[in-house]
Order: sequence, then C-alpha cells, then structure tokens
Amino acid sequence: MDPKTKSRYKAKAKIIKALSHPTRLFIVNELSKGERCVCELTEMVGDDISTVSKHLSVLKNAGIVSDEKRGTQVFYSLRLLCVLNFFSCVESVLKTKGKEQALVK
Repeated sequence: MDPKTKSRYKAKAKIIKALSHPTRLFIVNELSKGERCVCELTEMVGDDISTVSKHLSVLKNAGIVSDEKRGTQVFYSLRLLCVLNFFSCVESVLKTKGKEQALVK
C-alpha cells in the first residue's frame, strides 16, 4: 500500500473509531433529529457534562458534528446526514447476523 492510500485509510479509520462507542452512536442518532445543546444531551445520556463534552469533542474532531456557541450554551448538529447511511448499513448487518444465528439454532 502506498503512503497516500495508507493515509486515506487512516483518515477513514479515525471517523469509524469516533463512532465506535455506544454513547457517541446515541448522540449521533439524537442529532439526526435536530440540533441539541450540551445540557440536553447530558440529560439524555445520563452522564456528567464533562463526559458528554469529551464524546462531542471526539465527534467534532472526526468531522461528524459541528458546534455553535450561543451565549453560554453550545449547540451541536450533524455536519453531514450521510453518516446515517452508515447506521442503516449497521442495522442491515445486525438483521442478517440475527437471521443467520436463528438458522444455526
């Protein structure tokens, strides 16, 4: 693999790694319904604000979410809705896997 190709796959892996936590998947799903402030997400997740802020930082650094400060509140939204296509793909894999496991039993 040449360096340019390797770099591209590293960039893709960074995005996938950012999504590889249940809380971050939940946050992305909630943001698919519209923007949310950190306080709303903290309440929904049930963790402290610093933990939720860290998850949001990971998603922001990967380019998945964007933020906008309004007064003392910070609101987050999805940068690109195409990330939801990944969610659909994951659901398809889960359904297929479930059907295959049901056949084995």
